[in-house]
Amino acid sequence: MAKNEARFRADRQGLPAKPLRAALAWCALFIGLALAMAVVIGRWRGGEAGQQYLAGYLVELGLSADNVFVFILIFSRFQVPAALQRRVLSWGIWGAIAMRAVFLLAGFGLIRRFHAVLYVFGAFLLVAGYRLARSHGQASDFDPTKSGTVRFLRRHLPVSDRFHGSRFFAVVNGRRMATLLFVVLVVIETTDLLFALDSLPAVIAVTRSTLVAIASNFFAVLGLRSLYFVLSGAMLRFRHLKTGLAAILAFVGAKMLLEPWVALPTYVTLAVITAILALAALWGRGRTA
Repeated sequence: MAKNEARFRADRQGLPAKPLRAALAWCALFIGLALAMAVVIGRWRGGEAGQQYLAGYLVELGLSADNVFVFILIFSRFQVPAALQRRVLSWGIWGAIAMRAVFLLAGFGLIRRFHAVLYVFGAFLLVAGYRLARSHGQASDFDPTKSGTVRFLRRHLPVSDRFHGSRFFAVVNGRRMATLLFVVLVVIETTDLLFALDSLPAVIAVTRSTLVAIASNFFAVLGLRSLYFVLSGAMLRFRHLKTGLAAILAFVGAKMLLEPWVALPTYVTLAVITAILALAALWGRGRTA
């Protein structure tokens, strides 16, 4: 674990020094909006739908927080200046929302035609939870600067090796080129595409409503930029988040597989997810005190 913490500290070098208080205020605002949406859905679609929304929101919020740690690594390895990180995150958030909406619409359409897909999703979540649990505490060898995405871009586009302000494309020596900032954006979007594949079955495990699923994803991802600046300053305090997320993925996967025989009330699902996330956060704080 000491080696992993040292890697985390090294990867944080060069990260933005955005005041933590402002980031926390924005996080509180987005969480408040998400909770207000829960009230709206509860009054509009009933208490059951409101509970499903909250359960989906908590799962997606936890997965989004896990995404943030990868974003920190990407920005650190590419040495992206603070102001440019905010620009990439803003573009990345809207791209993530669009991708997840498309995935959810396709996923629910697939389930309506082939109900057995639910069991495939359940098994996928169990495997994802197992792999996430095994990865906890291990140093990652992932280097985004040498990823397949970067190699593909350099092979098919003229790419500059440096930043050109906040521009994604610039004219260099009379030739229009993609800037390093564009490369970072594509790496972020590609990474979030992979994360979206996890979020699809996870939210379907707690609700069968397309509206509720999309709403929970939207509000979880909407505050991702503020969450990034909060967690980038306190990531070691949340080092047990992966363990908690692994437990949640395994729980909702088992729930999906056992649904024909064991039907858990939504309030039980919501309580289990909340308890796991709270325990993961409190455990991390206690170990770093």
